[in-house]
Amino acid sequence: MSGDASALQLVLTGDPVLFAIVRLSLIVSLTAVLFATLLGVPAGAALALTRFRGREAVIVVLNAAMGLPPVVVGLAVFLLLSRSGPLGTFGLLFTPTAMVIAQTILVAPIIAALARQTIEDLWAEYREELAAMNIGPAGRVATLIWDARFSLVTALLAGFGRAAAEVGAIIVVGGNIDGFTRTMTTAIALETSKGDLPLAIGLGIVLLGIVIAINALAWGARRAGERLAG
Repeated sequence: MSGDASALQLVLTGDPVLFAIVRLSLIVSLTAVLFATLLGVPAGAALALTRFRGREAVIVVLNAAMGLPPVVVGLAVFLLLSRSGPLGTFGLLFTPTAMVIAQTILVAPIIAALARQTIEDLWAEYREELAAMNIGPAGRVATLIWDARFSLVTALLAGFGRAAAEVGAIIVVGGNIDGFTRTMTTAIALETSKGDLPLAIGLGIVLLGIVIAINALAWGARRAGERLAG
């Protein structure tokens, strides 16, 4: 009980250590979601509008990639960025950049798969209308992405939720270095093992608040889209 009270005190008084960890977590997660969006939405749209041999297999692989094991992704990025790896000369291992790379790999398939399903549903509805208007492939993609923007916001928020709650990959490539690569999830794991429960609980409270806020935003975006669609 006293631990819970101390945790709340850390949150309510704006403890600098706690909020430095939260700030880094948000920077890393939001940056990863940005890159994942730039990769995932066009890839999902292209997959929704094109037909080619092996397309079904690509969709199966993409959907399976939504559940990529974080520690496996962390290991793959570690091998790429380690001194003996192909990208080792850049010195990115155990930096926030390495954490962004790992989270981008985890989040991009989620956004691409959800974008593909959303845009494919719209394409089935708008196909004849867009063809009659003689709109080219780029215009079709832009039109469908715009009409699906509220559903795509839900996909982006789902990706952010995955990134913010992830611990396995970023602890492998980030190293959980105090003041440099320590995020909410890695700090919670470390502080719990050390028995410093107030800080761990305080970070848990903030993380839960962020997850609830994400779900509220996703719900609001979907409702707004439904109202606009009539």
